[in-house]
Amino acid sequence: MVEEWTNLIYKVATGSWKARIVIAPIVGASYIGFIVVFVLLSLTVDQWLNLPKAFSHPVSLIGGFTLILCGFLLTCLSIAHFLRVRGTPVPFSPPPILVVAGPYRFTRNPMLTGIFIQLFGIATVYGSLSLLFIFTPLFIIINVWDLHSTKSSLGDVRMMNTSPCLLLQRPILVFAFLDAATVRQRSMLH
Repeated sequence: MVEEWTNLIYKVATGSWKARIVIAPIVGASYIGFIVVFVLLSLTVDQWLNLPKAFSHPVSLIGGFTLILCGFLLTCLSIAHFLRVRGTPVPFSPPPILVVAGPYRFTRNPMLTGIFIQLFGIATVYGSLSLLFIFTPLFIIINVWDLHSTKSSLGDVRMMNTSPCLLLQRPILVFAFLDAATVRQRSMLH
């Protein structure tokens, strides 16, 4: 299944611009829907299990909204760097060049890191124990697994074979869904 997904990404990413314009918003909206389902499911689990709130209200609101804002700003900054080079954050419309500026100097995927931070912020605001300790870590595991599955299906690419840490890492890393041929050419240069 991973191979089919990677082939579909490659086909659309190297195909016509019109197809990318149509598919990119659909994939983006689907991913946002996936996040919303995780949050709603965790809040439902909290109610079913009658779990207590993780934090008191003043702490949860201040801390949670701070995390949400920081994660949102990191995600927006990351998207802005993609848009500057005429790409989108959606795998079906990757940027034509390797993005190595801004938050991409420190992490392989700052957009995901921003989303993870926002999820921890939402968990803090709602005081949701299941979102904090089960669903957000599960969401992180699913995304890291997906990145590693895609990386392994693209072959041995030196620029992508680095530490799995999504939060902070050096050297500068590559967006996971770049055209495999372009990544291989760039890795030969180093």
